[in-house]
Amino acid sequence: MSILQNIRSHEDLLRLSDGERTQLCGEIREFLIENVSKTGGHLAGNLGVVELSVALETVFNTEKDRLVFDVGHQSYVHKMLTGRQADFAHLRQFGGISGFPKPSESQTDAFVAGHASSSVSIAMGMARARTLLGEDYEVVAVLGDGAATGGMAYEGLNDAAASREPITIILNDNEMSIGKNVGGMSNHLSKLRSSSNYLDAKRAYRNFIKKLPGGETIYGITSRAKNRLKRFLLPGTIFENMGFTYLGPVDGHDLPSLISLLNAAKELREPVLVHVVTQKGRGYCFAEEDPAKFHGIGKFDPATGKKLGDKVKTYSDSFGETMVELAQENPRVCAITAAMPGGTGLLRFMSRFPERLFDVGIAEEHAVSMAGGLAKQGMIPVVAIYSTFLQRAYDQILQDVSMLDLHVVFAVDRAGLVGDDGPTHHGVFDVGFLRQVPNMRILNPASLAEQQDMLRWAVEENTHPVAIRYPRGTEGTYRESRWSDLEHTITFHRNGSDITLITYGSLLETVLDAAQLLAQEGIEATVLRLLSVSHFSGEEICRMMSRNHRLLVVEETCTGSGIREALAWELEKHLDDLRADGLDLGRDFVPHGNQSKLYEYCAMDAPSIARKAKELLRG
Repeated sequence: MSILQNIRSHEDLLRLSDGERTQLCGEIREFLIENVSKTGGHLAGNLGVVELSVALETVFNTEKDRLVFDVGHQSYVHKMLTGRQADFAHLRQFGGISGFPKPSESQTDAFVAGHASSSVSIAMGMARARTLLGEDYEVVAVLGDGAATGGMAYEGLNDAAASREPITIILNDNEMSIGKNVGGMSNHLSKLRSSSNYLDAKRAYRNFIKKLPGGETIYGITSRAKNRLKRFLLPGTIFENMGFTYLGPVDGHDLPSLISLLNAAKELREPVLVHVVTQKGRGYCFAEEDPAKFHGIGKFDPATGKKLGDKVKTYSDSFGETMVELAQENPRVCAITAAMPGGTGLLRFMSRFPERLFDVGIAEEHAVSMAGGLAKQGMIPVVAIYSTFLQRAYDQILQDVSMLDLHVVFAVDRAGLVGDDGPTHHGVFDVGFLRQVPNMRILNPASLAEQQDMLRWAVEENTHPVAIRYPRGTEGTYRESRWSDLEHTITFHRNGSDITLITYGSLLETVLDAAQLLAQEGIEATVLRLLSVSHFSGEEICRMMSRNHRLLVVEETCTGSGIREALAWELEKHLDDLRADGLDLGRDFVPHGNQSKLYEYCAMDAPSIARKAKELLRG
């Protein structure tokens, strides 16, 4: 009989025996593999936290206790244990449950979490609110999947240790973010994990204590003698030196030990850090062998682990290939990634030029400032970061790159809607914040060939900060490249006398489809495309517009983050009778779902664009 189907709450878990909880963990893994193989999603990380999640939901009641996830793609098991098993058939689909914590879904989701390294800071805010309001609940932060490589995590840890607020921080140490963890903290944790003297002493201590009357209870609550022993064998662990009571390392797949240790942490009523060692991909051989592949995966065959669907060359692949060529030609070219050499297409570069690939971990601010230092001293750094994560380095772009007008190239991957990962990952704000930056050039390819030409120009001919923003996935039917330089940034795609449609990047084909729909109703549209949204000539655009000076600007940004107002202001200098309007994604955060469904939802598909154009013509 299935145990999982009867688990919907903390109370259900409390009724289980140790053996039943172990059986439950096996059922959870089967459920994850079966469901994620059909919908796609983050698999390996969730397989690794099955026992940890069961232990957390057993010890803490997340309906009132606050469980704050970092890199929230590890929350699938939490969702399963809090009444959402039936919703997994629609995981990450439009109208279905999110792949990340979402308080509007359930009161057990304490906070939204799509970016890394913020959980301790958020949890500290909740702990202080609890104290100030005189309320009674536990606060737990789960710091894992590489989040401990981000600097913000240490800002939170520093404050938490000094605060003396009762708070439990779980360090889920699986040696991975998306790729292999890097840096000094990773090395420090590795030493803690592999200290045979410590582990041998811990086992001897446990065996001795458990022979005493009441030994299980004594061992569950960490004693002063044990802490002294640990400090003697592992002097100066960074967490203890900061002021935490440090518990661990503990086997993250030993469920009884996890429950015992979490109960001990809760009873201490002080800042406690529990170091849990887990295996990413645990229980599914293909994910254990290649956890990076199964970190975030589309539909796959669970029997073979093979992805379903044809392999196509993506913009990330194209970027990586061009980077290898550029590095072969110029020894000053180097690449920087924030824990995502695979996601950004840089694995081949890393293999060919390991000394020129710098993976800094989940530390976008450090990545950009380091790029400034490299550029100042004569290197040509190319910083490959997803649009949604580049937001975290806005200050560094301003202060450490653009203020000195340094030659740093930003490869802004996943620009625009990304689909299933939803609002925490859509790249719909970078146009707005990059356009504010002095000296910045912003380029928008509409094909792989154009992306390659822009990247070559940015590295070989340009000497200023430049961002090349391109979408997730691959190109459409448009395969040309019309890029030459910043003197020629407007290209003509269709001639019409009634209205002008202006767009940029991968929206080109949708806008051309809209123009074709208008033509079927006798309305002829001129279609212009901006190759750059930072450098364009209003005078030149006016010469290329339809004689009826009606303009519709179509862009894949949230309202206020695009170029509509700036473009209209520039054109009004030359046209007294200009009537301009815009179409974008709206003012709200865009939900998760299939990209084509989201375009329709946001009224950004071809029929909606055509309808908006007709409204403008009607006045």
